[in-house]
Order: sequence, then structure tokens, then C-alpha cells
Amino acid sequence: MKISRIALVTGAARGIGAATSIELAKQGCDLILCDLEVTSLAEIQKKVQSLGRKVWTYACDVGSHENTKALGEKIRTDCGRLDVLVNNAGITKDGLLVKMAEAQFDDVIRINLKGVFNVTQAVLPLLTGNPDKQAAIVNLASVAWMGNIGQTNYSAAKAGVVGMTATWALEFARFGVTSNAVAPGFIRTPMTEKVPPEIREKFVQKIPLKRMGEPEDIAALIAFLASPAARYITGQCIEIDGGLTVGISAI
Repeated sequence: MKISRIALVTGAARGIGAATSIELAKQGCDLILCDLEVTSLAEIQKKVQSLGRKVWTYACDVGSHENTKALGEKIRTDCGRLDVLVNNAGITKDGLLVKMAEAQFDDVIRINLKGVFNVTQAVLPLLTGNPDKQAAIVNLASVAWMGNIGQTNYSAAKAGVVGMTATWALEFARFGVTSNAVAPGFIRTPMTEKVPPEIREKFVQKIPLKRMGEPEDIAALIAFLASPAARYITGQCIEIDGGLTVGISAI
């Protein structure tokens, strides 16, 4: 009997995390869903189950080393294996450097950067011990890793994620574990919906495809990188931004 692949998605309750969970379920994965928004997580759980997949849900603060260590132990006990890790959980607390409070910086670094470290370290034995010698890590970066006004904290965190991704590709290759990052551009999520409409339109006009991306656009790429079809791709950060960062169009 063929064993189903199991994928862990953090920040799975909405936006890119929710879309990725559903896409992975469509592609035959059982899902481990992790988020602090328990009510929204339950809705995604129902959608995954409606696709005929097994699902486990856990409330976890990825910024807490103790919480993620406990998460790793629960997954080991409840699931017994892990084939895919999608580090998606993230927050924004924007502001120009001159006005940015220390707490704004610390909170974003704790969730967006340390959270990726925490979760990956917690489940690493399951990934490196994968019985098929084929597991995948996909980290959510952002085109902001190259710099963005008002996002000192976010840009620093996402640049760190890109660096960790490359390092892990080198460290885990001998175990058959790939490590890649996806760097979305301006995507229609609850996070970007908070941006004033006039500012959103200015961003859209800078995008060659002249539209915001959808969570499903990002989910499709994540699912590919998580699949056996991408087993020879590792250490990469792939921009998926409608052409925003291409050539002079980024100016």
C-alpha cells in the first residue's frame, strides 16, 4: 500500500498558508496545519478533509522555541513521519526606521526569522530521517528581502530566511532533503488588504502583469517545489511577482 506524503504548513489559517494547504491536499498530501487562529484553522481543516485527506491541527506560536519543540514531539507521536515543511507563518509591523519601535523590530524578527529556525529545527529529525530519503523544505521569503521602504524589520527577516535556505540546502542534501525559498511580490492576502486602496494601485502599476498575485499562484509554486518533480532543485530563492523585480520595471 502506498504511504501518503505528509506536509506541515505553518500560518495555515489564511492567505498563502491556507491556499498552500488546499493545493497540497489536492496533490495527495495529508496535512499538518499550524496556526494561532484556531477558528480559521478549523475551516481549512474541513476543506482539506473534504478532499479526502487526513489532517492534524495544532495551535503553536512559531516564535517560541518551547512551543515548536513541543510541536515537533506531537508530530513525531501523532504522525510518525514528515515529507514536506512549508514555513509560511509571518507578520508585518511596518514603519520608517526613524519611527520604528524596538518592539516592532523584535516581533517581526521573532516570528518571521526565528520562527523559521524554530520549526525547522524541531522537525528536522523527521525530515532527515524520511524513510524515502526524499523530503522538502519550502520557506516563504519575499521580494522585500532585497529592500523595501518602511520594512527594515521585514526585509531583514526575509533576507535572513533566504540565507538560511541556502545554508540548509548544503547541510541537508546528504539526507535527500531539498531546501528552497519562494519570494512573493504583491499578493492579495488579508495582510495586503490592510494597505490603503490608493497605495495598492500604485504598487499594481509597477507590476508588468498589472495585477496583484493570488494566494493560489504562490501555492502552485510551493506545491511544485515540495513535489518529487522538483527533487533536483535546491538552494534556490524563486521570485514570483508578476515581473515586479525584472530589469528597469522595478524602478
